Amino acid sequence: MESKRSTTGEIHESTEGGRFRMDHPGRKKPGREGVPGYIMCPGGLIALLLLFFACTERIEIDTEPEFVRLVVDGALTTEAGPHQVRLSLTGDYFGGRPAPPVTGAEVSLLTAGRLLPLEETSPGVYTTASGLPGIPGENYTLRVKTASPVGGYSEFDASEALLSPVLLDSIQLGFYPDYSEEGMWEARGYFRDPPDAGWYRFLAYRNNVLITDTLTEWYVTDDLLFGGKYVNGWRVAFLQQHRPDETLSPGDTLTIRMDRISREYADFILGAQAEMRGSWPLFTGPPANVKGNVSNGAIGFFAAYPVSWASAVVPSE
Repeated sequence: MESKRSTTGEIHESTEGGRFRMDHPGRKKPGREGVPGYIMCPGGLIALLLLFFACTERIEIDTEPEFVRLVVDGALTTEAGPHQVRLSLTGDYFGGRPAPPVTGAEVSLLTAGRLLPLEETSPGVYTTASGLPGIPGENYTLRVKTASPVGGYSEFDASEALLSPVLLDSIQLGFYPDYSEEGMWEARGYFRDPPDAGWYRFLAYRNNVLITDTLTEWYVTDDLLFGGKYVNGWRVAFLQQHRPDETLSPGDTLTIRMDRISREYADFILGAQAEMRGSWPLFTGPPANVKGNVSNGAIGFFAAYPVSWASAVVPSE
């Protein structure tokens, strides 16, 4: 029986009338009419899903409750004060109890050769005398000496230079009824940004009561978009009217406090906010303490910055 082979790899009809076919190596075998000649078996997919969901091994995480650190939270501003420094200890992650205060410590501020002692006015809260505003351009060092070692150390310090002030000239309010569930008030700030690079923090007060009273609500931004020019209405606060703590009524006074902060303090705030929001995607690194500026392994930050204020009255509808 003879047959002829084509260049496509097919064997055509022989002289005896029989029909043969040899598939080309690059051609898929046909199955039913219009259906490829291979079937997707779900077994592989099922095995993959089982492998993914079967990883349920219990892992015990040692949070080392005995590994205690000092926590420092303090600031010095250009206002008259008094200024406060809070000292506490880290606690057990699963303890569910407030951080224990550090009492009986010796706390002081050192600047230009002067040593300014702080008095413990309540457990773990150390306060300066009134009438001691921070001076722009000076460097301030916080010194802490604990009554007993914390994390192997008894002495800690942190330093910050107090930057030159920036005046917040005014703020302007605008209401957007279509934003959020019951509308949103927006505050815009007007000020001249200095030529050197800087960072700002904006806090909102309603009738002299702080609204943005938690770290996650602080608004921090750099001045890359300001370019050392006059800032003509930058958005500095957003108040959603369906939230009781942010609701504004006609006649209320909204006050914005603008702090010109250091790059290090801005990084600390933004890092803490990121840790509190949590990581995404799921398979990212574990939570960690945010790097501050306190020595000997302590956690937290001592900041020094100038402050400026501006207010506006909520108009009637």
